[in-house]
Amino acid sequence: MQETKGLLSKFKHHNKLPLTLNENCKIAIPEDVLQILLQPHKLAFYYFVFMDQGTATYHADSQDITLSDSQMVCGFPNQIFDNSPKNKNNRYNNFGFDESLLALLPQSYPFLHNPLNSSLIAFDPASKQRVKAIFNILFQLVHSPEKQKNVEVILTYLNILLFEFNKAYFQHTDHEIISGSRLSKYIEFKLAVETHLTEQHDVHTIAAKLSMTTSSLYNIVKEFSGLSPKEWIINRLIQEAQRKLQYSDVSVKELAYDLGFNDPGYFSRLFKKSTGKSVSTYLTDLRDLSHK
Repeated sequence: MQETKGLLSKFKHHNKLPLTLNENCKIAIPEDVLQILLQPHKLAFYYFVFMDQGTATYHADSQDITLSDSQMVCGFPNQIFDNSPKNKNNRYNNFGFDESLLALLPQSYPFLHNPLNSSLIAFDPASKQRVKAIFNILFQLVHSPEKQKNVEVILTYLNILLFEFNKAYFQHTDHEIISGSRLSKYIEFKLAVETHLTEQHDVHTIAAKLSMTTSSLYNIVKEFSGLSPKEWIINRLIQEAQRKLQYSDVSVKELAYDLGFNDPGYFSRLFKKSTGKSVSTYLTDLRDLSHK
């Protein structure tokens, strides 16, 4: 398993902006970077593939994601992700950036927190044409000889592009949910858990930090995830355990303690209940897959 911290700097396409933007692989990727991207790797940046025409299969946290016309796969930081091998018949755009780029933009984009737990976005015909046009303009700006002078213009189009992504991500969601405080509170809950993931979170404490009652927090988390806050936290910890098992060689006891569990046996039972496999069986299956 490859870590990708600092990897973006090796294939970014702008000296002043931490981003990569490619079109049908017109810009060659360094071979050492390509080998990492084609293997399972832990993302340290946001990464998107927009498919204009064609089909490809990607993997995010052990899930297969089949991408076809007018769709986009999203890779979020800390996911275990790997790319589909190049297909010369496909027409697509690759786009990646890190957190520091977001600080340069004028607004936030809730979809980047993946509140609906979806790595696939579909675009309707009109939004697809807009996204294609924006990608085309950005590609020219980012790869032009004058690119270092185009920072403000590039950021303007990046803002529009992310706005389109955000709109498409939530296109089948009630507008009141998107624009109201419930989504914001759910994102705040996710961030509160993520910030101190390996602490054993108390739902009452989190609710108090968010200025909410436990019943209000329960209703919001249940609305967006289908889970109670406690179940959501446990599922997130098990997901982190699966990620760690893919890129580190640790014992069950070490893994349990790393994730904040005082009882390795309790952790093992939670892991099996969630995944249907013991930790040892999960590891065996991972090794078998890596040798296929």
